[in-house]
Amino acid sequence: MAIPAAPPEKMSFWEHLQELRVRIVRSLLIVAVGFAVTYAFRFKLWVWAQKPFLEAMARQTGKPVSSLDPFAFTDLTEPFFSMMRLSLWSAAVFCAPFLFYQLWAFIRPGLLPKERRLVIPFVLVTSGCFLAGAAFAYTQAFKFLGDILFKEAASAGLRANLHASDYLDLFISTTLITGVMFELPVLFFFLAKFRIVTSRLMLKYWRHATMAILIFSAFFTPGDVVVTTIFFSVVLLTLYAVSVAVAWVAEPRQPK
Repeated sequence: MAIPAAPPEKMSFWEHLQELRVRIVRSLLIVAVGFAVTYAFRFKLWVWAQKPFLEAMARQTGKPVSSLDPFAFTDLTEPFFSMMRLSLWSAAVFCAPFLFYQLWAFIRPGLLPKERRLVIPFVLVTSGCFLAGAAFAYTQAFKFLGDILFKEAASAGLRANLHASDYLDLFISTTLITGVMFELPVLFFFLAKFRIVTSRLMLKYWRHATMAILIFSAFFTPGDVVVTTIFFSVVLLTLYAVSVAVAWVAEPRQPK
């Protein structure tokens, strides 16, 4: 006779708040340790961060990358705080596996014993999806955005005189939003696993999902141009299609 699975641990509301506080504090400490490392390499991170746009600018202007110097500042504190902000978000990205483990540790008490054993796959998959999204933003999204924006500027005969803080707003937001977008299959895996959604339901309401994706892309994607909205909408629709397949695999099968 099979032994029934133990029920999830029962925690009070205040115990949940205490657990949340512990996980948030540990996450902040993890990012603080990472920040101590990334801040030491802040200037190398800055060179790495501006590379996609400099390459796009070189393609549109016909000048070599080494001759381009489009960044300037008008506030004495801007370079300091810009490098600090870049170092902080870089630390959060590099520490993503540890942060996702803290997320898992928070939801773990509500899971069954067999589900708790998924900690390693959960951390690996969520970290991999997020980092894959960040890599996609760096190698593809910035190439696409840079070509469009610099082509428009070159056609208008404008000279680049950019603020580092404004560029970092675009760089950080695009990288983080794309990383979160790539978590969509993981989200639907758990929604299907807990019988909240099904692949059939997702296919039935694909028109509603498409409209929601278009609205999200219009409000949250950078660039404020229609082409970037279409680009990120296509990316999200592709991820939605992948999520349908993931949900079909994850959803529990009814016993015969």
